[in-house]
Amino acid sequence: MNYGYNGYPENQYNGYPENQYNSANNYVEPQRKSIIQFRDVVKEYKVGEVTARALNSINMDIYQGEIVLFLGTSGAGKSTALNLLGGLDKATSGQIIVNGKDITKFNDKKMLNYRKNDIGFIFQFYNLIQTLSAKDNVELVSELTSNNKCNAEELLKMVGLEHRINNYPSQMSGGEQQRVSIARALAKKPKILLADEPTGALDYNTTRQVLDLLVRICRQDNITLIIVTHNNFIVPIADVVYSFRSGEIISQYRNNNPLRVEELEW
Repeated sequence: MNYGYNGYPENQYNGYPENQYNSANNYVEPQRKSIIQFRDVVKEYKVGEVTARALNSINMDIYQGEIVLFLGTSGAGKSTALNLLGGLDKATSGQIIVNGKDITKFNDKKMLNYRKNDIGFIFQFYNLIQTLSAKDNVELVSELTSNNKCNAEELLKMVGLEHRINNYPSQMSGGEQQRVSIARALAKKPKILLADEPTGALDYNTTRQVLDLLVRICRQDNITLIIVTHNNFIVPIADVVYSFRSGEIISQYRNNNPLRVEELEW
C-alpha cells in the first residue's frame, strides 16, 4: 500500500467516495457514509442522593475510515462517550446509532455480540493476560469472534513483534505490550477501533511508534479509529477532533489535510 502526501492510501481520502458526475456531466456532491451517530446522548450517575451528569446532550456524526480524537482534560466526558460507544456502559437517554442500529436498545445478548464482533478495544494499560504468550493473547480474541479468523503470527509480524511471538508480557517493554494489544484488537477484524489513552503510559519515542502503527493500519484497512486523549500535540493527525469539557462537546474541528505521525513535533 502506497501513501500519498497527506498520509492516506493513494486513491483514498478520508473514507469518502471519489468525486462523481451525473449523466449530464454535472458534479454531484459525494455522499459520505455516517456509521456512528450520537443523538442527544445523556449519561448520569447516582452517588447516594446526588445525580452527577457525565454527558449532557451529546450529538455527533462519525464517518467510515476516519481518524477521530475525543480531546479533553480528565473528567471532561471523553472516556464516558467512548465507553458508551463500545457498549461498556449504557446511556441514560438518547440514541447511539452504529451502522443503522441503535445500540442503546440492545439486550445483553445483542450487546455482547456487538462488542465481540464489531468493536476493537485498546486500553492505556494493555490488559494482556500475563500467563499467556503474545501469540496466545492474540489468538484468544480471534477465537472468540465470529468474524473470519486472523493469523496471530502474521498480526504480530505486522506490528513488528515477530521476535516476541512466544514471549510473555512480563518479558516485553511497555511499547511492545501495547503493540500486542493492537494486534489483539485487530484480530477481530473490527469495523471500529476504540483507543482510550493508548499512549498515556509510554515515552515520547514509543508514543510516536505506536501512533504511527495505529494510524497506518486504520488508513490502510479503512477502519474507523477513535482515540481518547488529552494530548493536544497529536491533533494534526486526525480527520476530526471533538473537544470535551464538563460533559459537553464545546467544539468540533475538521482537518482536511491531516499530517503523518512522522511529521509531528512536540
